[in-house]
Amino acid sequence: MTSSAQDHPVDADRVAATLEAVRARRPRVQVITNPVAQTYTANMLLAVGAAPSMTSAPEEIAAFIAVSGSLLVNLGILDRARREASLTAVEVAREMGVPWVLDPVKVDISPPRLAFATHLLGMEPDFVRANHAEFVGFGSDAPGEAQARAFAVEHLTTLALSGPVDIVTDGRRLARVGNGHPMMDRVTAMGCAGTAVAAAFRAVEPDALVAATAALVVMGIAGEVAAETARGPGSFAIAILDALYGLDADTIRERARLS
Repeated sequence: MTSSAQDHPVDADRVAATLEAVRARRPRVQVITNPVAQTYTANMLLAVGAAPSMTSAPEEIAAFIAVSGSLLVNLGILDRARREASLTAVEVAREMGVPWVLDPVKVDISPPRLAFATHLLGMEPDFVRANHAEFVGFGSDAPGEAQARAFAVEHLTTLALSGPVDIVTDGRRLARVGNGHPMMDRVTAMGCAGTAVAAAFRAVEPDALVAATAALVVMGIAGEVAAETARGPGSFAIAILDALYGLDADTIRERARLS
């Protein structure tokens, strides 16, 4: 079901237009992520039409951010070098006015990681992408809509909370995305790469809620399309890249599940 722009902050036409803007403008996304996710994230960005930069060297960060449309900080493997690079990157991005996105991977498991993510939250990310466990790790009692709204207000950000139905909220507005496929949870780095796609959408769309919602819809539909031909996680990992590359506006309008 696709709702109208009057009923909902994002509709299928807005999703399709944002994807087309990424393809037309080919924004560069500076990504700091873990080695497990680097190759797949880069390929996902290329498939959607963006250009990846994957350096994590602090001495290079400023130069790459200067030519990037957005920054993603992913906490998947949080060694000392990536901590330093992340802090430098965020500081430079804020100075240059480059939007940045936080993916607080596994903050529910590691107290030092939670402390670092909480520090980064204070540096005003444009949006945060988290799953239910990670969201609860930040101290919420439950990953519901009211709690998501409260988090966004408290931290002056937009929250993209993934789950059976994804929730995106800036505290005032809220969108729900019902697209996706269970096979997406069976491929390493799928979530990390999906957040990078959202960062690419933010590079061309000034409204963080629109960017995050559109990216979740596009990723979810691509997952559904890929699952129709995949025989398992291996072929699915390739098929979703092809599905992203070939996704068109008609398919988005037909399959987007927004409420």
